[in-house]
Amino acid sequence: MIYDNTGRRKYLTINEREAFIGAAHSLRPEAETFCLALVYTGARISEILALTPEHIDTGAGIIIIESLKKRRRGVFRAVPVPTHFLARLEAVHGLHDAQSDLGRRTERLWPWGRTTAWTQVKQVMRMIGVGPSQSMPKALRHAFGVGATQKTVPLDVSP
Repeated sequence: MIYDNTGRRKYLTINEREAFIGAAHSLRPEAETFCLALVYTGARISEILALTPEHIDTGAGIIIIESLKKRRRGVFRAVPVPTHFLARLEAVHGLHDAQSDLGRRTERLWPWGRTTAWTQVKQVMRMIGVGPSQSMPKALRHAFGVGATQKTVPLDVSP
C-alpha cells in the first residue's frame, strides 16, 4: 500500500527523493553509498545489506539483487543504476580490487545489522524533514516503484 490508513502517502515525491540524495552526500561515505543504493535500486534494507562486490556489474551498469521475499533462495533481479553511483561505489568500496580478490568478492559491502542500516536512513529522513508517513526506509522503495510505473517500467525485472 502506498497510502496509510488515513490516506497519507507513504512514498517520497521526486523532490523529496532528490533532497534525500543530496542529504545522503553529507553522511560518512559508507552510509552515503548504502542510502543511495536504496534510492537507486528500490530494494529492501536486507537485500542491500546482502550485496557483495560480485553482485555489482559495472560494465553492464547493473546491481544484481537476490530477492529475499520469494520463499526460496536464488531468485535474482538486475537493476540498472546510474554510472555516477557505480563510480561512487568504486571510490568508497574499491569494487575492482574486491572483485579480483577471491576472499573479498563475497564479503558484504556493508557489514552492519538492520538496526544500524535503518538508523542511517532515518537520519537522512530527519535531515530532509519529511512527514512521519514517509520517514521510513520503505518510503524509498515505494518512491522507486511509483517512479517506475510513471515511466512505464515493469516492476518485475526478474529473469
